[in-house]
Amino acid sequence: MAGVFVAGIGAGAVNAVVGSGSLITFPTLLAVGLPPIVANVSNNVGLVPGGMTGVLGYRPELAGQRARLIRLGAASVLGSLAGGLLLLNLPEKAFTAIVTVLIAVACVLVLVQPKLNRWLAERRPPHPHGGPWAWVGVLLAGMYGGYFGAAQGIILIGLLGSFLDEEIQRVNAAKNLLSLLVNATAAVLFTLVAPVHWTAVLLIAAGSAVGGFAGARLGRRLPAPLLRGFIVVIGVVAIVKLLS
Repeated sequence: MAGVFVAGIGAGAVNAVVGSGSLITFPTLLAVGLPPIVANVSNNVGLVPGGMTGVLGYRPELAGQRARLIRLGAASVLGSLAGGLLLLNLPEKAFTAIVTVLIAVACVLVLVQPKLNRWLAERRPPHPHGGPWAWVGVLLAGMYGGYFGAAQGIILIGLLGSFLDEEIQRVNAAKNLLSLLVNATAAVLFTLVAPVHWTAVLLIAAGSAVGGFAGARLGRRLPAPLLRGFIVVIGVVAIVKLLS
């Protein structure tokens, strides 16, 4: 229980700063014996409070983004519903195989995201709300987040940073709100129809609420290479656990 709580703190902090907090909590839940689907569902529900405190910590950077976030938030909600339904209707063996690949891709994205983001930014003109391709990208990121979610923050930062003419902290604030919408939408769906381990949910919720607030306040001081390396190590642990 202590390990799950501490993992929740780490995930909340990482999600507020960059995303990929599920690469900490998800393998932790696997390590304490939860089945993959139950671990994923419980992890998603438990991280919602951390998303809320992360958004609150970035309130100044959200100023002036209301119209944009209403537009993109609709894409996040629709995508999350679609991804959550896929999770509930595909067999568990398919989940294990798909998530193993998704975690590997997420780890690669964590490593290459800065260069990828610069490459995309040089090739796509900015738009006040990101344009139609940004909306489609956020929709697909929402589907990914509703299905599994690790590194959806990295994906969103890459998308928003490439399509919006904004500095990185305002992009990160928008990412936090969109990620919260995805997690909250999927959490409502899972609470109604999916197997949830409520002890794990409460431990992660308490930890992520603390970590989300602390991450929003202090996470910017962490050296980015160290943070990215830590996330990749956690991702490799998750892959080994899933395949063992």
